[in-house]
Amino acid sequence: MADLTPIVPVEIREAVRERYAAAARAVTTDVGPGANCCGPAPVAVDDATGTQVFGDVLYDEAEAGDAPGTAIAASLGCGVPTAVAALRDGDVVLVLGSGAGADVLISAGRVAPTGRAIGLDMTDEMLDLARANATAAGATNVEWLKGHIEEIPLPDASVDVVISNCVINLSGDKDRVLREAARVLRPGGRFAVSDVIADPDMDAATRADMAQWTGCIAGALTREEFERSLLNAGLVDVEIVDGHRVHTHAVSAIVRATKPV
Repeated sequence: MADLTPIVPVEIREAVRERYAAAARAVTTDVGPGANCCGPAPVAVDDATGTQVFGDVLYDEAEAGDAPGTAIAASLGCGVPTAVAALRDGDVVLVLGSGAGADVLISAGRVAPTGRAIGLDMTDEMLDLARANATAAGATNVEWLKGHIEEIPLPDASVDVVISNCVINLSGDKDRVLREAARVLRPGGRFAVSDVIADPDMDAATRADMAQWTGCIAGALTREEFERSLLNAGLVDVEIVDGHRVHTHAVSAIVRATKPV
C-alpha cells in the first residue's frame, strides 16, 4: 500500500533544494539539458508518449532573446512567463525561483536600458550558474538574491512585475508566497507566472509522493485554489489560461493578476 503520510514543508524545501542543486551540477558537468527538467529525462505527458513537456523545448529562438544557451538548456519550467508579462523599458522585474537565470536574462533585455531584473533563488549551485550565465550574456542590469519565495528579501512596493516559471507549486506554503508577491508589487504591478494546475481529481497517492512533488506535480493547486489564494493575497483581475498537459492529472497554465492601484 502507498504511504499517504502528508509531506511537511521543511521536508519539501530540503527535497526541492537538493533536486535543483543536482540539476545545476548536471549542467556544469555536461550531463545535458535532458537531465535538468522537473522529472526524469525526458519528462513525459504519460508513459505512452515520451513527449518532453518541461524545460528548454518550450523556448523558441525569439523568446530566448540574448539569454545564453546554457541558461535556456538548464530551464526547469513548464512555460515561458516572459512571453505574457508585457515587460517594458523601465520595469523592475522579480523572478521567483530564478534557477539558472534564463527568465531573468530575458527580462533584463526587455526592460533595458532603464529597468532591471532580479533573480531570487535558495540554491547556491543555481545562483552560481545564473551569475556565470549573466556574465556570458554581458548583462549589467541584473541582480541575484539568495532567499526563499515565502520570505522575499525586498521592501514593500519595490517591483513592477513578479514572474516565475513552475516554481510556486514547489512551495509548502503557497498562500504565503502569493502574499509576499503582492507585498513587493507596486500599486498597479503585474503578476504573471507559468505554473502547474492540478485537476480536481488528483489522487492522494500522487499528492503524497515526494518525487512527484519535486517533479512539479503533487504540490500543484487546482484552478479554484489558485484563484482564491490570489484574491486573498489582495490581487485582482485574476486570469488562468491552460496550456499543455504535463501529467495525467495536471496541466501547465499561465496565471496572471494585478495589484490594485
